Amino acid sequence: MENRLKIAIQTKGRLNEDSMQLIKDAGIDLSIGRRTLVAESRNFPIDALFLRDDDIPQTVGDGVADIGVVGENEMLEKGENVVIVKRLGFSKCRLSLAIPKSLEYNGIEFFNGKKIATSYPVILKKYLAENNITADVHVISGSVEIAPGIGLADAIFDIVSSGSTLISNRLKEVEVVLKSEALLIANPNLSPEKQEILDELIFRIESVQRTKGKKYILLNVPNSKIQEIAALLPGMKSPTVVPLAEEGWSSMHSVIEENDFWVVIGKLKKAGAEGILVIPIEKMIF
Repeated sequence: MENRLKIAIQTKGRLNEDSMQLIKDAGIDLSIGRRTLVAESRNFPIDALFLRDDDIPQTVGDGVADIGVVGENEMLEKGENVVIVKRLGFSKCRLSLAIPKSLEYNGIEFFNGKKIATSYPVILKKYLAENNITADVHVISGSVEIAPGIGLADAIFDIVSSGSTLISNRLKEVEVVLKSEALLIANPNLSPEKQEILDELIFRIESVQRTKGKKYILLNVPNSKIQEIAALLPGMKSPTVVPLAEEGWSSMHSVIEENDFWVVIGKLKKAGAEGILVIPIEKMIF
């Protein structure tokens, strides 16, 4: 029987969308029907299990799934026996302490003797203990942000992305406890065959990730300016130089960071580059 890797993915939401896009970019097709909980790939030995995000760490830890994509916050909260295989760089958020806007905040000692509502009691209790704070942790499974407004708690400890939810509930963020992102986690006891499949998956993911924020650039340069312009285009190793049909000119190819694009382009033009062409990159294989 063919060895197939089982990957646990959140059923819905932003983490699901980002995970599925990454799998697609890695060249893996998943046959997904409506309301399906399991999907298989026909072009890669992997099957997907769609689960609640807070069930993923245990599912991977117990070996029901071999690997999973989960928020770092959920992994730390559940404390299951899993290993981090890869930080994926998407679905970023933070876990923070927040209090009503009307209150003055002078430091973490504020929380001594206070009641804090949260869905992440393990992470919160560890943080409070590390800072010698004694507080009453009140566990709520949803809508944590309303707790201070209805008199259920003095403060909250919850996920913050844009901060708009805090603002709408007249709360202010006062302490960032944890910065979280999506992780690829794995069961620590994978068979050699499944580890080989995982290694190939990681190779594909890393090839996709290398393209983020990068552009492929082609430009025509006078041969007398090649060294000067090459210094502006470090790329991965060094620019590729190809002679043009017109004597005294060459085409240079390289990769630049998108954040540096306009600054680099200005310097290239000033140095004598012409016919600059910028192209998106799909994959980068090393």
